[in-house]
Amino acid sequence: MCWSLKELIAPEPVQKQSVVAWGRAGSGGEEGTMANPVPSACCVVLAAVVVVYAQRHSQQDSHIQYERVGADVTMKCGSMDWDAAVTWTANGTDIDDSHLNGSYLILKNVDLTQSGQYSCYEGSSWHLKYQTYLRVGVPPKEPVLMCRSNNYPKGFYCSWHLPSPTYIPNSFNISVIHGTREMVCEKDIFPKNRCHIRYLQLFSTVKYKVTLTVTNALGKNSTTLTFDEFAIVKPDPPESVVAKPVPNNPRRLEVSWQNPSSWPDPESFPLKFFLRYRPLILDQWQHVELSDGTSHTITDAYAGKEYIIQVAAKDNDIGTWSDWSVAVHATPWTEEPKHLTTEVQITETTSTSTSSFMPPPTTKICDKGAGVGSGAVAVCWTAGLVLAAYGVLFI
Repeated sequence: MCWSLKELIAPEPVQKQSVVAWGRAGSGGEEGTMANPVPSACCVVLAAVVVVYAQRHSQQDSHIQYERVGADVTMKCGSMDWDAAVTWTANGTDIDDSHLNGSYLILKNVDLTQSGQYSCYEGSSWHLKYQTYLRVGVPPKEPVLMCRSNNYPKGFYCSWHLPSPTYIPNSFNISVIHGTREMVCEKDIFPKNRCHIRYLQLFSTVKYKVTLTVTNALGKNSTTLTFDEFAIVKPDPPESVVAKPVPNNPRRLEVSWQNPSSWPDPESFPLKFFLRYRPLILDQWQHVELSDGTSHTITDAYAGKEYIIQVAAKDNDIGTWSDWSVAVHATPWTEEPKHLTTEVQITETTSTSTSSFMPPPTTKICDKGAGVGSGAVAVCWTAGLVLAAYGVLFI
């Protein structure tokens, strides 16, 4: 029986079964069956391959080596002599001999692309003598630290980040001191670079001191903040901002909002608000500061123009203004056009009606030159007599 390379490296569990022997003599003179020598030879070859594979992929004498970007790196092949014949690989690819000094591997002016696993093998036997994981990076710069209370008077939080990446793992340590007392900063699960502190004493005039230290394998750096309790109070922006037109008022907009949900006690620590608005066609904002309430009516909007509106919040007495809320858009009420007949349409209708009416032709009784000869004169005299008769009857 012969296994594949994969099965030899990581064999699957098998059930117990009978083994076929090279020869077996039974008590009853039975002659054993001889196994085929070809599969057995195959097993021997595969076993040798497995040994080499295991040697090349073993983690013997393996560790992580950190180096700065731009540094010259020298790697020694374990306990091998300088003049020993060795082969180096980087991430499984053979390294050219031009990078070797004897058995030492020399890397000049390393950069980020050269991070990876480096292995050294003895001669042509490929016996693994040394292995390391090279991590190329930089020491940390001064971290950026910020502390803020958005849920006053419960406490405050501090968050931090590095101004530029180091490309290797970093660890952060933060300490918070109030006077002579060190306070616990409980780290948040998300975001990971943040922790929060609960106030143990309100309205204290003693300053807080927060120090953050960042460390990695290539160096460390730190920064410190010192502040008063009131100076870091900054609410979150107002929520659920809504703006809508006021019926029958083409220059008004009704704006409403809610206190930030993170502000725990708006009754005891009320907020004031700052509203800004402008039409989209202009860049200049108009502002209104409101000491109470969570609504406001804009009365000077341009009729028919779309507006953008935002609101900020601040504690009535301490701290700083929040960031602006998410912008909302609204357009003042406009009257729907009525389908009325215009004056032009009325004129056209009158003109058409007049022109369609055809009065009967007027008979001219005695028109000079209307007739010629005695016939015309007779008609004229006859008409005159008829009219005279009518006149006598109505006198």
